[in-house]
Amino acid sequence: MTQLSNEKEKILVVDDEPSVVEVVAIYLRKEGYEVLTAHTGPAALEQIRDHQPTLVVLDIMIPEIDGLAILSTIQQDFAKTAVIVLSARRQEVDRIYGLELGADDYMTKPFSPAELVARVKAVLRRLKAPAPEAIDQPLTFENMALTINPDSHQVQVNGELVELTATEFNLLWFMATHPNQVFSRDQMLENVWGYADYVDPNTVTVHMRRIREKIEPNPADPQWLQTVWGVGYKFVARRDQGGS
Repeated sequence: MTQLSNEKEKILVVDDEPSVVEVVAIYLRKEGYEVLTAHTGPAALEQIRDHQPTLVVLDIMIPEIDGLAILSTIQQDFAKTAVIVLSARRQEVDRIYGLELGADDYMTKPFSPAELVARVKAVLRRLKAPAPEAIDQPLTFENMALTINPDSHQVQVNGELVELTATEFNLLWFMATHPNQVFSRDQMLENVWGYADYVDPNTVTVHMRRIREKIEPNPADPQWLQTVWGVGYKFVARRDQGGS
């Protein structure tokens, strides 16, 4: 797939601290991105609905409508919009909850603007193409029970479309194109997220749980995405005859 230029990417920065918004916007604009800003929940929703940004840098603690409610709305109505949650909350439960709601990444304050830009770039790279594989045809498994199309970024389970976020799709694609191989969480962070440093390994755990809830007949006893205890995860499935 052809990668789009930064100039075509709209990024919305949402934070009630003007200084944070200003600094982040400066760094992102230096990279050539179009930056939108908002300081409250309602303003953020208005920007999202009017401009449909590719990515939202979203603070949790914002006035009127908090960031988690915004994140939930994005997942319901703008599922293709990526989200990096930015928060002063350091508790693990907050990070996991944000990821479970569909955030692509989570950073705590104080943070390095340069690192945030690096993570923005990594998330946007994941939006452009699935895992770096030569395979460009849909993959089908178990008598068409599961179909993964890299061109349309669509997944079907028993003929029904399933809505996955960009990161969820790329994680599933990476695993499906390496069937029966076991990967640690760090390996998945490196191959799918593009980095492992400073990232909570729970990021992988939560995304795997979300994918299972969407594609597995029984998420508690997964058929495709299986846990290898003490090691990581593997994709177990029989590819249909004729699948690429």
